Amino acid sequence: MPNPSPVWLFDLDNTLHDASHAVFRQLNASMTGYIERHLGLSTADAEHLRADYWRRYGATLLGLVRHHGVCPHDFLRDTHLLPELETQVRMPWQDRQALARLPGKKLVLTNAPRAYALRVLKQLKLLRLFDGVIAIEDMQAFGHWRPKPDARMLRMLLQQHRISAARCVLVDDAPDNLKSARRVGLRTAWMQGYTRNARRGTGARAEVGIHLHGRPHWACARITRLHTLHAWCASSI
Repeated sequence: MPNPSPVWLFDLDNTLHDASHAVFRQLNASMTGYIERHLGLSTADAEHLRADYWRRYGATLLGLVRHHGVCPHDFLRDTHLLPELETQVRMPWQDRQALARLPGKKLVLTNAPRAYALRVLKQLKLLRLFDGVIAIEDMQAFGHWRPKPDARMLRMLLQQHRISAARCVLVDDAPDNLKSARRVGLRTAWMQGYTRNARRGTGARAEVGIHLHGRPHWACARITRLHTLHAWCASSI
């Protein structure tokens, strides 16, 4: 019998669209402002705390909830209002077409709140291409928030959707998320096309490729454009 179709888990920011272009600057400023107002910190101290919690926990939200008792829903709603969001999101049209042709079930798996994710997907005309959106509000277990890269959340997700880890592919730009997915047994594609470091010293010819050599053990492939997933899917999945 033929192998079952893969189940694709796509990160959102800097994977499906170029968040580094403008959106991340707005998000970071919004989170820093929230921390200033609610914790009474200076801008510099709020910025340091925001970045520190993101590095330590994978999400600024977790540090604020754990150490300051911040209401997670209030934080997510306030920091993701972003009135100019729709004018700032963009992605190559080739990637949009490629996603439509990619075989298998496709889900968005994002640490962003659902309302924000739906706005981005709607603006990019991607909503109809996905079978569902798993947002940070869905990543809770036993009273705790467990966003990426929490391996317990990934195992819970597999159980809820009744799919095996071997069928799943996580496409993400964050190494910690990919490392966790590999430990759980998922295949992984490291999306590097929208990170500033990937752009430095990378010629236009290299940007359309898929790289299987020189990749870390936690990445089954390194990609710089989503449309190259087709080649990998045909040869490896």
